[in-house]
Amino acid sequence: MCDSCGCHPDDSNHGRQISLGQDILSLNNEIAGHTRQHLQEAGIFCLNIISAPGSGKTALLEGLGRYGKELAMAVIVGDQQTDNDQKRLQGAGLNAVQINTGAACHLDARMVHGAMHDLDLSTTRLLIIENIGNMVCPTAYDLGEDLRVAVVSTPEGEDKPAKYPDLILSSDVLLINKVDLLPHVNFNMDECCRQARRLKPGLEIFPVSATTGEGMAEFWQWLMGKCQSKG
Repeated sequence: MCDSCGCHPDDSNHGRQISLGQDILSLNNEIAGHTRQHLQEAGIFCLNIISAPGSGKTALLEGLGRYGKELAMAVIVGDQQTDNDQKRLQGAGLNAVQINTGAACHLDARMVHGAMHDLDLSTTRLLIIENIGNMVCPTAYDLGEDLRVAVVSTPEGEDKPAKYPDLILSSDVLLINKVDLLPHVNFNMDECCRQARRLKPGLEIFPVSATTGEGMAEFWQWLMGKCQSKG
């Protein structure tokens, strides 16, 4: 898939499973641990949001920004190209910086650590990482976050948890976005939740709409409880 994470196919290994190189993950985890310690000392709570392209991550962040007036928020945005999402979030009044990954299909801890130096974190209490749109590769990379958020959307279909189990297994909470489209798409909410909780019993799930705001207040209140529990 990409030139940096070791998940790309190798023509000399037809029929063999290729796993991520341990040296890559070990270095990543070392940097992630440093980032986590730095954020802990600064009293900053960090989210890592992972989903497919088009699930509505940026719109969700715009919505959270409206709730977060009382809490200084900063955002690190990952995309292969363009600074479109950075501009959107800055237009919503959020402190945001963009990471362009080029050929890479995920953010890693080194990229995030570097981007943190471009943010004013002195008054930040909530740092959100909007990962690149990909439901597979980003799940393997610790970025130093306190909480990992998986997002699926109703137009994608209810089978995403079963098709992408690592997304669910590595996450602490699932947002099912675009519930305002339920009358217009073929999506079984109960089945999606059943699949997710079969993989991870007790998983927190919030049906939300970034467009109408449905469910956003409930998720924000839950999130604030997590932030406060960190102290």
